[in-house]
Amino acid sequence: MWDSLYLNGRLATMQPGAAPYGAVEGGALGVDKGRLAYVGPADALPGRPESLARNVHDLDGRWVTPGLVDCHTHLVYGGNRAAEFELRLKGASYEEIAKAGGGIVSTVAATRAASEDALVESALPRLDALLAEGVTTIEIKSGYGLDLANEGKMLRAARRLAALRAVTVRTSFLGAHAVPPEYKGRQGDYLESVLAMLPPLAREGLVDAVDAFGEKIAFTPEEVERVFAAAAGAGIPVKLHADQLSDQGGAALIAKYRGLSADHVEYTSQAGVEAMGKAGTVAVLLPGAFYFLREKQLPPIQAFRDAGVPIALATDSNPGSAPVTSILLMLNMAATLFRMTPEEALAGITREGARALGLAESHGTLAVGKAADFCAWDIERPAELAYRIGWNPLAFTVQAGRKR
Repeated sequence: MWDSLYLNGRLATMQPGAAPYGAVEGGALGVDKGRLAYVGPADALPGRPESLARNVHDLDGRWVTPGLVDCHTHLVYGGNRAAEFELRLKGASYEEIAKAGGGIVSTVAATRAASEDALVESALPRLDALLAEGVTTIEIKSGYGLDLANEGKMLRAARRLAALRAVTVRTSFLGAHAVPPEYKGRQGDYLESVLAMLPPLAREGLVDAVDAFGEKIAFTPEEVERVFAAAAGAGIPVKLHADQLSDQGGAALIAKYRGLSADHVEYTSQAGVEAMGKAGTVAVLLPGAFYFLREKQLPPIQAFRDAGVPIALATDSNPGSAPVTSILLMLNMAATLFRMTPEEALAGITREGARALGLAESHGTLAVGKAADFCAWDIERPAELAYRIGWNPLAFTVQAGRKR
């Protein structure tokens, strides 16, 4: 017998096809050993409900979506940057603040000063806010330690969050995020230290992907390529903060390595878009950062559509450019700021978010054999998730088959 059977649901399976949202009316979900054993109409079940599962639940006509995926966050860090927020409101740019010693480097100091326990403790409320809106899978980056001990501390803290909460955590090593103060004027030397950090962190099992910040104020395409080559040599997939503030050819570079995702991508060129389409690289849009930094250059969304580039969304939760802890708000921002449809936006935090983490085979849609991660919502139609602002209609979440 299955562990559980959920009846009387309206399923937004997010499986691509003719039906919007992959919808199944009068649907049922069978759950066994943390996986989906049945997804489809209740009237097509292979027997009476009580003969199929030990526990039978009534969804009361609620809409059910896959568990939400936040595929780009910097959730673990020390301190905050509210003071820089004030400076930006007075006219200082992101680049000016960074060049003056603020920005990422200020968070590095606070993160280095914090213990691993303190990092876990400060990250938990941020994680809990996301879980309360239906997140079941999250990516967490390092990048505020910038030396082996502190990068490892961040990644271990991220792993501990998965032990403390019902959530799947994927970790990304972002040593190539910024140059720490002790390497000021010696960016090449720091890059060598990043390359040296990767093997021990990978041996410890802390690295699911390798990321880098490719930008004029960060690392050049040549430097990023060295990081990617090292990751490829270790058999680790790559991601990239690409073309956020200028077109540095990041999209084409990540496509060259058949990377999981290019993130931000406001300034990505047509050539970059086409390269991503051929490589199957996901475009991860981060409307919270776009809004918070008051950017004006929109990502080339229609070009992504035309080239068949999958489009994901994420919070980019971080202390400097996106202090966001609401995945549902990202749906509305994607619709209002980027003109994505509600269905595209929901796919961005389910199906395509999972693809951006290399989890498309196991997460992101409601399908037999996939993880039993799903959310039940008190809504009349899925578009409400993108339509309303500051409203959370989540009834309950099931993660790995267990109701939380």
